[in-house]
Amino acid sequence: MYKPGDIVLIPVPFTDLSSHRRRPVIVISNEAYNQKTTDIVVVAMTSNPIEVDYSITITSSDLEQGQLNRPSKVRVDKIYTLSQSIVVKKFGQVNAKTLDKIGKLLHNLTTTSL
Repeated sequence: MYKPGDIVLIPVPFTDLSSHRRRPVIVISNEAYNQKTTDIVVVAMTSNPIEVDYSITITSSDLEQGQLNRPSKVRVDKIYTLSQSIVVKKFGQVNAKTLDKIGKLLHNLTTTSL
């Protein structure tokens, strides 16, 4: 079972469906949801350094477990619901402080501002 903050690899198909590439994502759904369903809710990670709204940069120092090859952007505006069965492997977990930052960005993304 996956927990919030787990970093997992998933296969993402190319647009022509000829092949796929493994991409990292961070689990944001809670353990109760992950246990009751066959899905997980995740946000995307990318090594693209371009600054975009609703993203944070993380490095290996932001992880409780595992290593990153390079600094990565967490894109909370890229939210997906995926079947747990497509996860290739878990390779890390962000620390509580980083997971809290992700949660705050998600809150800001989904809250109406006047």
